[in-house]
Amino acid sequence: MSESTSRRVRVRAPELVGKGGWLNTGDTSYTLADLRGRIVVLDFWTFCCINCLHVLDELRELEEKHRDTVVIIGVHSPKFVHEAEHQAVVDAVERYGVEHPVLDDPELATWKQYAVRAWPTLVVIDPEGYVVAQHAGEGHAHAIAKLVEELEAEHAAKGTLRRGDGPYVAPEPQPTTLRFPGKALLLPSGNLLVSDTTRHQLVELAADGESVVRRIGAGVRGFADGPADAATFSEPQGLALLADGAVVVADTVNHALRRLDVATGEVTTLAGTGRQWWQGSPTSGPAREVDLSSPWDVAVFGGRVWIAMAGVHQLWTYDPEAGTVQAAAGTTNEGLVDGPGAEAWFAQPSGLAATKERLWLADSETSALRWVDPEGAVHTAVGTGLFDFGHRDGAADQALLQHPLGVTALPDGSVAVSDTYNHALRRYDPATGEVTTLATDLREPSDAVVVGEDIVVVESARHRLTRLRLPEEAVRVDAVAHRTQRAATEVAPGALRLDVIFQAPAGQKLDTRYGPSTRLLVSSTPPELLRAGEGAGTDLARTLELDSSISEGVLHVSAMAASCDTPSDSGSAAGPANEYPACHVHQQDWGVPVRVTEGGADRLPLVLAGMDTAGTD
Repeated sequence: MSESTSRRVRVRAPELVGKGGWLNTGDTSYTLADLRGRIVVLDFWTFCCINCLHVLDELRELEEKHRDTVVIIGVHSPKFVHEAEHQAVVDAVERYGVEHPVLDDPELATWKQYAVRAWPTLVVIDPEGYVVAQHAGEGHAHAIAKLVEELEAEHAAKGTLRRGDGPYVAPEPQPTTLRFPGKALLLPSGNLLVSDTTRHQLVELAADGESVVRRIGAGVRGFADGPADAATFSEPQGLALLADGAVVVADTVNHALRRLDVATGEVTTLAGTGRQWWQGSPTSGPAREVDLSSPWDVAVFGGRVWIAMAGVHQLWTYDPEAGTVQAAAGTTNEGLVDGPGAEAWFAQPSGLAATKERLWLADSETSALRWVDPEGAVHTAVGTGLFDFGHRDGAADQALLQHPLGVTALPDGSVAVSDTYNHALRRYDPATGEVTTLATDLREPSDAVVVGEDIVVVESARHRLTRLRLPEEAVRVDAVAHRTQRAATEVAPGALRLDVIFQAPAGQKLDTRYGPSTRLLVSSTPPELLRAGEGAGTDLARTLELDSSISEGVLHVSAMAASCDTPSDSGSAAGPANEYPACHVHQQDWGVPVRVTEGGADRLPLVLAGMDTAGTD
């Protein structure tokens, strides 16, 4: 038995329960007993979460390479009210190309049984039904792949590994013209260009918004330049018109900006390497040499292309003249903080619209409408933070949105917001400070464009463009307010021990070549909740002091750890020296709702990678 096997902690895995039932299994339900003999990877995700979408992409290689031994099961655990709707989960599974079974758990039953605290979280269960590892956040695919190889060898030797086809059953393809379109752009010709996200294409439609003029892209996931019928994209989203008449495309899952020559259909790459940006990567430089992270929308403002960099909660810019990119606003911390660009916090910016004086921004995870002024400072028009959302009109300081993905400048100086999870089109008027509703009964609107006196809405989950007359009077709706339904963690007033658990994967060690290999950042909402312990540091354990006069709030914890493969000794049985070991970054942001109460916990463990063994033998 190897050292890693002998020291591995095993905990019996709780059953898989979800009121919404199973998807991608041909209507078959499964229990852990049905999966005995397989290595099971549970992916706790919710479809609003960009980090969860990153993990879906990270898992594709593992899923393919170990298809006969590994069963990946997505456990959909909603944050927003809309995400608890079964049809919305069905849509998301197709939208993002999920090719494994998904358990729809709208009441977070399985989430609670596994003591999950963050989206995304990955849990590995061995062939005998024991939990052997847990990982929060991104960057763990390499560690899980190594663990899977260990488990395959161990359980093959024990006779407890069962190989064969998995439970995944692909859904029937649907013959719609568009499939979960993302964004739209009015071309100078009067035609409409649409990012047909799930089919990895751009589609040019005639002015009627229905007749297909041409398709750009081969229609398969990939990253290749070339003519319209050969070029490939990966879930493209935002579109913007450049001064030379070309279109810049936010090629989201390729972490790139692409250029479409409208006249010829030729596609080239403007920015990005195809690799995802990680902490420590360059934040400026030649555009083709700098990594990006899930660019979701683009808009031209002040002579530059602004990029809603959803993957790192920032705004970046691309300079067409210089061919360079740079971070323009945001710290990479997730939240809602206004101020100078370098100090602002965003949460998955997903929609942009430029006027002469303002760059409007749909900040989806804070359910907020925000804007950037010509000096680069960030302001909030509507929205309060990560956990408050709903559908409420009225004065902007108390109005509510729910995960908006798009924003559109209107001719009168106001803006329309594609209020995605409210299935509505909303309007904010800066002159009056009022929020109203323009239209309801849309299905996950993700963008809109003004065409004459009409507004054409990308009705993403109905796979179509919907044309509406811009109304003079807003539609009235009943006010609804929501908070994220996660249960608060009860903690004791006074000292609270925060432990971020990180165990470097087998065969790796912490990377200390350039200084400390770990980082921990802590803050709170409201700020007064923390009397001590906020701020940045390099130790993954810290004692916080909570103010007993504040009954509840949210602890914001951001952790990062870097590990590298252990170099082999020259001439050893392991082979030649590994002079350039591969290094990996593990990172996660937690927003932990807490309730301060006598008798509550005095320790808060958050698992970045490994198992929390405190109190176990």
